[in-house]
Amino acid sequence: MDLEGKLNLILDGVEEVVTKEELLNLLNTGGGSGYLGFEPSGIFHIGWLVWAYKFRDLVNAGIKMYLLAATWHAWINDKLGGNKELIRKAVEHVKVVLDSLGIEGKYNLVYAEDLAREISYWDKLLRAAKSVSLARVKRALTIMGRKEDEGETDFSKLIYPLMQVTDINYLNVDIALGGMDQRKAHMLQRDISEKLGWKKVIAIHTPLLPSLQMKGRMDSSTLKKDMSLSEFKMSKSRPESAVLIIDSDAEIRTKIRKAYCPARVIEDNPVIAIAKNILFRAPIKEFVIERPEKYGGRLVFDNYLELERLYVNGEVHPLDLKNAVAEHLIDIIRPIRERILRDPELLDTVGTILKSITR
Repeated sequence: MDLEGKLNLILDGVEEVVTKEELLNLLNTGGGSGYLGFEPSGIFHIGWLVWAYKFRDLVNAGIKMYLLAATWHAWINDKLGGNKELIRKAVEHVKVVLDSLGIEGKYNLVYAEDLAREISYWDKLLRAAKSVSLARVKRALTIMGRKEDEGETDFSKLIYPLMQVTDINYLNVDIALGGMDQRKAHMLQRDISEKLGWKKVIAIHTPLLPSLQMKGRMDSSTLKKDMSLSEFKMSKSRPESAVLIIDSDAEIRTKIRKAYCPARVIEDNPVIAIAKNILFRAPIKEFVIERPEKYGGRLVFDNYLELERLYVNGEVHPLDLKNAVAEHLIDIIRPIRERILRDPELLDTVGTILKSITR
C-alpha cells in the first residue's frame, strides 16, 4: 500500500485527527506505533465496532498497534462491582471480537496491571502529575463518564487521567486512537508532553454512536468543553442504549425497531449513525432496503451519501430504514456472537457481566 493509500485508509470515517500534518510525517518515515485503551467493564456493543474497524485500518496500514486492557482504570471507575477478577475476564470477549475482524495475531494485547508493576511507570506518572494543575486534571474526568466534582469524594478518580497519559508515554507510541469522548485525555498528554519534552501523541478520534433512546442534543464539538456526553452515547453499562455483540437476532430487531429515528433527520439519529459508521464500513457489497412495490420497491445503495440524501428528502421511511439496518447488523453480529457462545468459559463470563451491570 502506498503512502496515499495508507493515509486515506486511516482518515476514512474519523471525526478528528490532531494533527494530520504529524500523521503524514509519521507515515513518511515508514510507519510507527499506536494504541487504543479500553475499559473491560461490560459487554462489547456496536458503538465499539466504530473504533474496532479503525483499529483494523491502522493495523492494515502498517502501524504496530497495542490494545491496552485498562483493567486498573475500570476498577478505579467502579465498574463490574470492583471485581478485579471479573474485570480481567471481561477482556477475553473483546479480543474475540477484534480477532474476528481478520487481525488475529497482528496486534499486541497489554494489561494495565502489567505496566503498573514497573517503577518506571510510576516515575512517569508522578512527573506528569507535577507538571499539571489539579483543575486541569479534574476537567479531564469526563473521559471516564464522570463529573469534575467526583474527584472530591474519591481521590483515585483523579489518578485515572494521569494513568491514561502515562500509558501512552510508557508504551512510547506515536498514535492514540479513541472515540471523541477520549479527546481530553489525549490533549492532556500533548500538553504535558510539550512541557516535559516527551513525544506528543497523534490523536485519532472516531465518532460516537448516539444512544438508541437518544434524548436531547449530542454534539461532538461540546466534548472540547467541560462536559461529558456519556448519557447520550451508547453505553456498555446501559444495555438498553446499545446493541450488544451477544444480542440475539430477535433482540437486535426489537432494539432497532424501538430506536429513536425521526423522519428526514440525520443529526443525532442512532439508526442513521449505525448505517454510516458501521454498515458502510463493514465488508458488505451493498446496503439493501427491501420494500413492497407499492411503497417504492427495493433500494440498493453502494455509498452512504446517497442513502442520506434520500432519507432527508423523505424518500426512505424510518421503518424501512430500521428494518434494513437490523438485518445488516444481524449479518455482522451473528458470526461474532456464535464464536463467543461456542466457548463455555466466555459464555459464563458474559453472563456474569450482564448480571453485574443490570442489578
